[in-house]
Amino acid sequence: MQESIDLTKDNSEITMVLALNYSSRWEIVNAVKRIATEAKNESLDLNSIDANLFSSYLTTSQIPDPELLIRTSGEYRISNFLLWQIAYSEFHFTDVLWPDFKREDLFKAVLDYQSRERRFGMVSEQLT
Repeated sequence: MQESIDLTKDNSEITMVLALNYSSRWEIVNAVKRIATEAKNESLDLNSIDANLFSSYLTTSQIPDPELLIRTSGEYRISNFLLWQIAYSEFHFTDVLWPDFKREDLFKAVLDYQSRERRFGMVSEQLT
């Protein structure tokens, strides 16, 4: 892992997130507790709470929401991973196990992603 970090530390075109010992449910509950505490202390106006404010309380607030989530090993579940952040992510499922996931598998996932119409909750007609 350290080798990967060292090799990619100067890259700026893509953000890759490996969630190790991460719990999205914990992250969401923690954000709610922090917001509730500030609202209770009257340092936060309840009317100011919206999706953007909520996102700013997540531990991942400095990381862009993923556009593509690649799920390896033939699993079709998200396993408590970025539950809030993947609302508009595209999913790519592969039977390849994570340790065996290679450059070619990434290229397949990206090509699959590129063939999709990104609508962000809209219908196709709303995009034009």
